[in-house]
Parts: sequence; structure tokens; C-alpha cells
Amino acid sequence: MTAIDVSAPTSLRKRAIGAGVWNLISLVASQAMRLGGNLIIARLLVPEMFGVMVIATTLLVLLHLLSDVGLRQNIIQSQRGDDPLFLNTAWTVQLVRSVVLFAVVLLIALGVWLAQVAQLWPADSTYAAPELPLVMAITGVSAIISGFQSTNIDVAVRSFQLKRVVLIELSSQFAGLVAMLVIGYLTRSIWALVVAGLVAALIGTVLSHTALQGPGNRIHWDRSAATELVAFGRWILLSSIVGVLAMYGDRIVFGASMTAAELGVYSIAILILSSIQMGLMRLVVGVSLPVFSEAAREGDSERLKNLYHRFRLLADLGLLFIGGVFLTASPMLIGWLYDERYAGAGPMLAILSLSFFTLRYTLAHQVWIALGHTKYQAMDNVIRLVSLWVLLPLLLSIGGVDLAIWGVALHTFPTLVLIVYVNCKLGFFDLKRELLVLPMMAVGALCGLLATRFYEWL
Repeated sequence: MTAIDVSAPTSLRKRAIGAGVWNLISLVASQAMRLGGNLIIARLLVPEMFGVMVIATTLLVLLHLLSDVGLRQNIIQSQRGDDPLFLNTAWTVQLVRSVVLFAVVLLIALGVWLAQVAQLWPADSTYAAPELPLVMAITGVSAIISGFQSTNIDVAVRSFQLKRVVLIELSSQFAGLVAMLVIGYLTRSIWALVVAGLVAALIGTVLSHTALQGPGNRIHWDRSAATELVAFGRWILLSSIVGVLAMYGDRIVFGASMTAAELGVYSIAILILSSIQMGLMRLVVGVSLPVFSEAAREGDSERLKNLYHRFRLLADLGLLFIGGVFLTASPMLIGWLYDERYAGAGPMLAILSLSFFTLRYTLAHQVWIALGHTKYQAMDNVIRLVSLWVLLPLLLSIGGVDLAIWGVALHTFPTLVLIVYVNCKLGFFDLKRELLVLPMMAVGALCGLLATRFYEWL
């Protein structure tokens, strides 16, 4: 077999700009659909349904990330990332993993149901909701569907050919949105949320095979490819295992300490925060990792350092400003978008917006991955895990959920010690650059305050 030709005659700068444009289009369109759909469906469903769905989707994401061996990152970073033997081996691993994931979801759903029968959950907790086990099981079908997704998606990202990737993702999201709104309008049931995820996964998988150029995937096992996947992926796997418990630990803990309605309100704050943060990170990371990886493969350390600082400047200014805006304008935003049932999400979102301060250091992770230092990302996630799981129970016992939310917002700050250490070691740390951008958060907070006052005046 010959390698897939993904060469591009244009410069890295032009390809990066083109990829950035399509990521920006994806960001705007995707978040518009996500937030717009949520605003509509929130008026059709009751908060308890969102609380139950938070647990079901968190379980699936947890299992997905707990078994993540960095297949996409490996394809983007590897010298063999366009070799069909390597790609088919990666696809085989992906397929086996999806089957295992679905089986584990079914076992957990069964365990939750048995615990309900034995009345082991607090009666007013989300885990005691009678529909939760079945919702978990049906939601898990999307793991099987996504397991068949073509690796041509990853090759396209590697080579900056993002136009069709973005169109595929937006098409699948739109299909899921339509299904959710139609079923929600007709049934007013939680199954609108469940079916939406299945439809989106199915459309995305089908289009990954039919709308992208490249050879079709088939089950194959190449020993050298598998060795490389394991060598690269072992630290990614460790990072994912601890990272997912840190990222979703709040929902795991709050599921036992909040009612389904309270968790539903919290999920609104998390939805808005994650929509903005994940969208922005996808915009930045989707371009930066291929760019950093190409510079690293060429062995040009000075070029890589300059590229990192350019990306960091843009990320710092944007994320600090947005974080400041949400710090002061969140209650106004929630009051404008949602009815009074969800008013409690405003103060929650304001506190959680402090996480924008550390979110910008995600770019450091991309440099580490590009250089093959995946162990540092694993260490970063270990710190997050320990910090969250120490802070949450402690703050819950002292001041309840209201105080524990501060732990969710601030648990990533201890990772700054590791980030500064590693970046100094690699020659990427610049104290002057770090300090100069900090006032942008105050600028954002002032803008958010002025917007709130203007809204109140109107």
C-alpha cells in the first residue's frame, strides 16, 4: 500500500490561516445551534430531565476519555500519520474500544438499576431517578456508532483540510438538533435529548466515510503501527483516566448531593461555560496542534517557540477578556436567556468563569504533545484530579453546594506550578509576556459590568 498524499503546496502560514477560518466558522455555527437549541428545549422540558441527562452523558464521556489512547493526536503527530497500514490499525483499535465501551455502559446501567431497587441511593438524588438506567443504556449506543467513524477525518485535520470536516460536524449536529426539537415538541420527554445524540453520531459516522477522500477503513493489525500507538498512547491514556475524573468529578459528586432539578440548573451553567470554552479551545487547538506538530517534525525549535508565543498572545487576550465578561455579566445573561426556573445558574456561571484564567494554558499541552512529552499532560491531569477531589468534599462539608462550586472553578490553579516548570525547562516561559496580558481580565469584567447596568437601565 502507498501512503495517502496529503501534501500541500501552500505555506504553513496559509494553511494555518485557512484552518483557523474554518474552525471559526465551526465555532460560531456549532455554538449557535447548541445554545439556540438549548434555549428552545429548556422551554419544552423540565429541569429534572436535564439533570438525568447530565448523568447519562457524563457517564459516556467518562468512559470515552477513560479509554482514550490518543488515536487522533497520534495520527496528527506521527510520521506515519498518512500510512494506510497505520490508519487501519488505529481504526481497528477504535472499533474494539467502542464495543468494550458499550458493554461497560450496559453493566453500569444495570448496577444503577439494582442500586435503585435496593434503595442504596439518597431518595432525592439524581441517581434515584427511575428513568436513569434506561437512559444510560440507550445513550451508550452512540459509542458503537462512533466507533465506526473513518480515520479520514483525522488525516484531513492533520493536513489542514478542514472544510469538509467542519461541514460534516455541523451537518451531524444540525440533524441531531432537528431530531431533538421535533421529538421534544411532540413528546415533552427526555427521549428528545437521547435520540438527538444518537442521530448526530449516526450522521457524523456515515458522512465520515462518504464525504471525505481517502481509502476506506478495514480491520487490520500491523505490529509496528500497534507498537507506536501503544508507545505514544500510554501517557495519553493515563492523562485521560485522571483528566476525566478531574473534568467531570463535579457532576459525579453533585449527582449524589443535588436533586435532579438542582443538577439541571447547574447543567445550564456548565452548558454555557463549556460551549464557550470548548468552542474556543477547538478553534485554537484545532489549528495549533497540527502547526506545532509540523514544526516539531522539522526539528525547528526556534520556529516552534515563536509559533507558541503567537498563539498564546491571541489565546490570552481573548480568554482573559471573555472570562472577565462572564465574571460580572453572568446573572444578567441567564436572566435574559432563560425563565426564572434557571435563575440560580447565573451566580454559578459567574464563579465558574474564573476557570478561563487557566484554560489558556491548554496551548502548553499542545506543544508538549507535538514534542512527544505526553507524560507532562498526564502529570497536569493528576494535579487537577487530586485538587478537585480534595476540594469538593471538603467545601461541601463546610458550606454545601454553594461553596463547593468555588472548588470547581479554582481546582485547576495548582497546575500552574507544573506548567511554569515544564515551560521553563523547554524554553517557552516568558514572565514579561505572562504579566502583560493580565489586565485584559479586568477590562472584560468592566465591560460585563457596563453591559449589566445598561441592560438594567433598559
